[in-house]
Amino acid sequence: MPVTQKVNALGKQPNIDLGLSGKPKDSRVVVAMSGGVDSTVTAALLHEAGYDVVGMTLQLYDYGAAVPTGKTCCAGQDIHDARLAADRIGIPHYVLDYESRFRESVMDDFADSYLRGETPIPCVRCNQTVKFKDLLETARDLGASALATGHYVQRKVGSNGAELHSGADPSKDQSYFLFATTPSQLDYLRFPLGGMSKSETRAHAHRFDLAVAEKPDSQDICFVPNGRYQDVVAKLRPGAIEPGDIVDLEGNILGQHQGVIGFTVGQRRGLDIGGTAEPLYVVKISADERRVIVGPRAALAARTVLLSDQNWLGSTDPNGARVLVKLRSASPLAEATLIKGEEGKLSALLDEPQFGVAPGQACVFYDAEQPSRVLGGGWIVSAESGFG
Repeated sequence: MPVTQKVNALGKQPNIDLGLSGKPKDSRVVVAMSGGVDSTVTAALLHEAGYDVVGMTLQLYDYGAAVPTGKTCCAGQDIHDARLAADRIGIPHYVLDYESRFRESVMDDFADSYLRGETPIPCVRCNQTVKFKDLLETARDLGASALATGHYVQRKVGSNGAELHSGADPSKDQSYFLFATTPSQLDYLRFPLGGMSKSETRAHAHRFDLAVAEKPDSQDICFVPNGRYQDVVAKLRPGAIEPGDIVDLEGNILGQHQGVIGFTVGQRRGLDIGGTAEPLYVVKISADERRVIVGPRAALAARTVLLSDQNWLGSTDPNGARVLVKLRSASPLAEATLIKGEEGKLSALLDEPQFGVAPGQACVFYDAEQPSRVLGGGWIVSAESGFG
């Protein structure tokens, strides 16, 4: 039987209101369906609420093209799961071939970033480019009133328009990865799961009798099987990974490495350096010189974080704004002041020292008065010390 006719044994049907004008049946909503439980439940809930739902799945990559193992393309299974789910829900479903766009905008950037000595976040790039740019434009072309995703973030309407807030479930919050969402994109996007916990989402999946109800969450970057990102970089940039020296702050050679892509600022394990008086950490990576510079933990203390390509979602000028910043996805919030420099580039002046601030990661801004609200962010270029 269609999922909307299944007896609800796990609770009442949730009130899904996307804030669109007119009746739900008059509003077409494109749902980005990855084949996982979150996006599948998003599509099912919106269909149940009466919206004209269209499922879209992106063919983004092929493991055989990305890594040297040539293993079966798991993306193919995800597409299969999405297609079966759409059929079960009773909505049209389309697969879009975005492989070339994903390769150029995400995978190539991922490899080049590592070769520059950075620590990239491809999930942000994917949201920033392929999903919230290319897919969003496709949804508009289809006459959709909104693009909905299964992200655990909340879109709220404030006095100055749509606002981005962290998900209600802190353990699943994905707001860090959506900092680059622009105001115009936020106007069009919807996140029906933002106020739910993962257990609630799975309960709805069981209520709809969906085959993906117990499908495990993805733990790795989608195109990096088993977390072996070095294999992906080596495949994408053959011959570009070169060995070099591990040196201390004075330039003394302490050891060798097989490529700067194996290190990130703040790293302690895997240095294979013995005989030092105190633990050493990666302080800086000089890709041009193929050098990994190490030092004591105190050398990691950062006061100023320099940013590029910042995105601002606040209603006032960011210069001088008091904010809370998150410098890695799993790091705690830290108090800071935003300073606008040359060409409008922002820096975050930290109240207290933060350690292991890595170029290539994101510095995401949250409202100091309302910590759930995302005010934007920028890509970390470098971090400067300034603490005694």
